[in-house]
Amino acid sequence: MSQPKTTPETKVNLISTPDYREGYANSVQVRMSVWDFLLVFGTMSQEQPEELNVKNFQGIYLSPQQAKALHSILGTNLEQYEQTFGTIELNQHLPQPGGPVH
Repeated sequence: MSQPKTTPETKVNLISTPDYREGYANSVQVRMSVWDFLLVFGTMSQEQPEELNVKNFQGIYLSPQQAKALHSILGTNLEQYEQTFGTIELNQHLPQPGGPVH
């Protein structure tokens, strides 16, 4: 499936399907294969110090091309956010290359 070509004159209509929903996620797991990427969104909570609960509620598959486009647009938006509101500090241990991403 190829992306439709748009021009400056192209009108884009954003239409929500009946099953459209929004949710809050503070956990995203990324899985990949040669064909696609899978983003699994969930909410994370810790009720006991030794136990972390992640309740996954949505999985979204992306083609490698859409994953790269998402990477680009998120990077641009994060830069704009930090210019406006300041640097985002990550106070957690980030995963090592080749390891699982949560």
